[in-house]
Amino acid sequence: MNDLTRRDALSGMAAASLCAGAVEAQSAASSLCFTSTVEMARLIRARKLSAREALAGHLKQIERVNPKVNAIVTLAPEVAAEAAARADEMQARGEKLGSLHGLPVAHKDLMETRGMRTTFGSPLFKDYVPTEDDLVVERMRRAGAVIVGKTNTPEFGAGSQTFNTVFGATHNPYDLTKTCGGSSGGAAVALACGMVPVASGSDMGGSLRNPAAFCNVVGFRPSIGRVPNPKAEVAWSTLSTSGCLGRSVADLALALSTIAGPDSRSPLSIEEPGELFARPLDRSFKGVRVAWFKDLGGAPFDARVRAVVDKHRATFEALGCVVEQAEPDFAPAEISFRTLRAWNSAIAYGAGLQAHPDAFKDSLKGEIEEGLRLTGVQLAHAEAAHARIWRGFQAFLEKYEYFVLPTTQVPPFDIDTPYPTEIAGVKFDSYIDWMKSCWYISATGNPAASVPGGFTPEGLPVGVQIVGRNKADFSVLQMAHAFEQATGFGKRRPAIA
Repeated sequence: MNDLTRRDALSGMAAASLCAGAVEAQSAASSLCFTSTVEMARLIRARKLSAREALAGHLKQIERVNPKVNAIVTLAPEVAAEAAARADEMQARGEKLGSLHGLPVAHKDLMETRGMRTTFGSPLFKDYVPTEDDLVVERMRRAGAVIVGKTNTPEFGAGSQTFNTVFGATHNPYDLTKTCGGSSGGAAVALACGMVPVASGSDMGGSLRNPAAFCNVVGFRPSIGRVPNPKAEVAWSTLSTSGCLGRSVADLALALSTIAGPDSRSPLSIEEPGELFARPLDRSFKGVRVAWFKDLGGAPFDARVRAVVDKHRATFEALGCVVEQAEPDFAPAEISFRTLRAWNSAIAYGAGLQAHPDAFKDSLKGEIEEGLRLTGVQLAHAEAAHARIWRGFQAFLEKYEYFVLPTTQVPPFDIDTPYPTEIAGVKFDSYIDWMKSCWYISATGNPAASVPGGFTPEGLPVGVQIVGRNKADFSVLQMAHAFEQATGFGKRRPAIA
């Protein structure tokens, strides 16, 4: 071997060694980033992992994966580093630690975050930096979470497809050509890719459940008032609620335990403390009655979704449940949800539309204009229908403890499609028509979880939706946990992560 050949060989060996080291470091970072939230919190509390180390590992994962999916749209590493340092110093001084102490968190870009850009996915707010935190942000901060940034959302959270003119679209990590759903799409992708262990979100027509189903994570719409909103313009509205997502039910429950709880400024707030969600989730389901959906009064379903979900009737039976095919009349939801959603949009964005008519996407603009045209008689009919769907659903669940149905009516669709215009040959008029399986449940106000249920033949995630009795949030999480443990689909990770 001559000197040149020897140098080339040594250079190659060094390069291989560096590559191996890089792969090993990447693997270690990925392993940390997919440690459960519950376990990560335990490791930090036991001083086996520092807040600085947790942040460093997740920032590496964000640097590596986020450019492919566009989930985190505002990143604040310096601010996060200062918070992580303070967290470690608190622990060193022996101070009392919160449940999320030292854990990186990203907040949906609809939630105002003190000192951090919050755009609402709108060009009108592309440079807006709030001076106060929304309640969820404030409570997670108080629980010790380290805020790393904001996750993408559609314009003002309108629609279950995450794209806007400020940041563009967020890609599904299981197929980059598909949507991640929405409106908490960036949050679901950030979790699925191990970029954060904790992510906040909100849900009106399915915005915590739909992206969870599309990204193979857990999403939970809590009962109205479980996570109060003291800033809500319509303080008595029961359509929208804040919440969180998780890679497992236990992870989600830990986060929920920090953001749930009463607030005197919210008239609908539930008086139970959030700590109730930190209890063990295990329970027996022997003899528990479960209602299995039929067709939601004629709502179309993609055959691939129906095939995945229908197989799980046997899963619930194996848990000991008595499963019967039955569903209530959802016709009143058609009147109440559509009308009240438009009215809420008009209240929230009517003045903005009049001042900036070209700054809103067409679907949201049309909904706002519809809300502005509503008469008192129409609103009265909507409120009466809302009462009927609520009473009817509660009466239905006197016989059954749970109602099970698909989270979504279709699998993840093309990222360049704003929303499906038909399913199984049924054509739609509105941008929310394809999400009835979620917003029918929103109209009832009952708690509902989306849990990973499997994959289509193309490898696209499908969610199973579990709905519980009025204010029985913990019960829903218990059933979701049992289903998750019995199936294990949530353990599958996207290849890019």
